[in-house]
Amino acid sequence: MAEDVVDILVTGGAGQVGLELARVAWPDRVRLHLPTRAELDLGDADAVRALFAATPFKAVINSGAYTAVDKAEGDVVAAFAANAMGPAILAEATQGAGIPLVQVSTDYVFDGSGEQDYSETDPVGPLGVYGASKLAGEYAVRTGNPRSVVLRTAWVLSVHRGNFLKTMLRLAADRPALRVVDDQTGSPTSARDIAGVLADITLKMIADPEAPTGVYHFVNGGSTSWAGLAREIFTQSAALGGPAAAVEGITTADYPTPARRPSNSRLSTFKITRDYGVTPRPWQDAVAEIVAELHQETIA
Repeated sequence: MAEDVVDILVTGGAGQVGLELARVAWPDRVRLHLPTRAELDLGDADAVRALFAATPFKAVINSGAYTAVDKAEGDVVAAFAANAMGPAILAEATQGAGIPLVQVSTDYVFDGSGEQDYSETDPVGPLGVYGASKLAGEYAVRTGNPRSVVLRTAWVLSVHRGNFLKTMLRLAADRPALRVVDDQTGSPTSARDIAGVLADITLKMIADPEAPTGVYHFVNGGSTSWAGLAREIFTQSAALGGPAAAVEGITTADYPTPARRPSNSRLSTFKITRDYGVTPRPWQDAVAEIVAELHQETIA
């Protein structure tokens, strides 16, 4: 029956997490709406209001973002329009409709100092435009719709779009050795796992008006450096007969970029395990799954 349909709006459907949200095994009654940027401009408040007026959404997952970290340093207005104003408009619309909003955020809201995993209550201090714009989006969501969850994640990998894992395999096909930064640490995280957590949180928030809200961290278990991640990628790939390369660890100073990266991107997942029962799998398992899927695509 029509009244049993649960309409959920997913923005950023063409990104790594958005594409995995479309692959989630949602309950039969759930109907996902995944408008393209051409179909829905999140910076157009009138367009968002019109969409909400036409469809009785039960929740919104905002996985869309301006993610070109280096480009953002010279593209401040566009970065804040997508990462701050877009979430502000969605917060206003969802608050008005009385529905939950789930927002994807990033480790870049921290400055990367210290040796401990960051908790949700640790002081923020973004190093560049991207992190600052995402932090502004967090504030917009939390103040604009208190019935919201901000899910920070990091080092996202998948079979989709461009990401570190796919870049390493592409480069290894032509080069016997690669130089990779070895003094930045974090937790490689599967976009598929992020999508599964977003789906679980969203469905619980729809079913229970008293479901936990606020800021949460989710990454896969354990941590490594970019060089350590590259070595694991090549170990998994070589085992399947795929491309592999030797990895030489270098410092951040050896690989300058327009935007500064946090040297420590490790996020504590204690809170999301406590409140939502989420237990992240090891990052190595996530990497193995992605490498295997990409390998299958190449031999299919």
